[in-house]
Amino acid sequence: MPLFKKKNTAERPLPRHIAIVMDGNGRWAKKRGLPRSAGHVSGAKTFKTIARYCNKIGLEYLTVYAFSTENWKRPPEEVEGIMNLLRDYLKDAENFKQENIRVKFIGDPTPLADDIKELMKKDEDGSKNATGLKLNIAINYGGRDELVHAVKKIIDEGVPMGEITEQTISDRLYTAGMPDPDFIIRPSGEYRTSNYLLWQSAYSEYWFSDVLWPDFTPKHLEKAIEDYNRRNRRFGGV
Repeated sequence: MPLFKKKNTAERPLPRHIAIVMDGNGRWAKKRGLPRSAGHVSGAKTFKTIARYCNKIGLEYLTVYAFSTENWKRPPEEVEGIMNLLRDYLKDAENFKQENIRVKFIGDPTPLADDIKELMKKDEDGSKNATGLKLNIAINYGGRDELVHAVKKIIDEGVPMGEITEQTISDRLYTAGMPDPDFIIRPSGEYRTSNYLLWQSAYSEYWFSDVLWPDFTPKHLEKAIEDYNRRNRRFGGV
């Protein structure tokens, strides 16, 4: 029996692309008198559950914020713990491949350990023919850093100034070729974008919740989608 029953999306339309800020792991652990690492472990389990659920209901794109360019400022032991969780996920990604999920990593991989970069490439290559959910995992990602990266590419390629358009920039972002997120979900009670998908979120709908990420369930996701479907997206029009 499948873990989740696929819903009739003809009755309940889905956004094409959902992005999530996976926030609140540390506070979840603190509330329970646990080390912050326990929150990250629980948050990683929630990520797997939500990704699989998105695949089951037929979502086309899911992008999750796993580690930002600013997260390097955290205590070294916490950063190392997160990186070890990433290693565990990458080694276990064969299961996602079997579920027909295509995995892509966005962000600057340069400062990551060589073994992590090798595992990331292996998982991307191994899932590139999957036709289900397109799962983007943002690692060492920052919206401003992404824009700097795109501008440098434009300069390196010698694109004439008069030929630079919005599409020129979009084509050089980490998300090139993907639709912008329709819907961005931020649990944990914070009300900020945190340098996430700054260019791509120009007309995204946002949904905020006080639920900490480790407690976030498919029911919360369904509630968010229901709210999204009640909105009228005008994209600057009337």
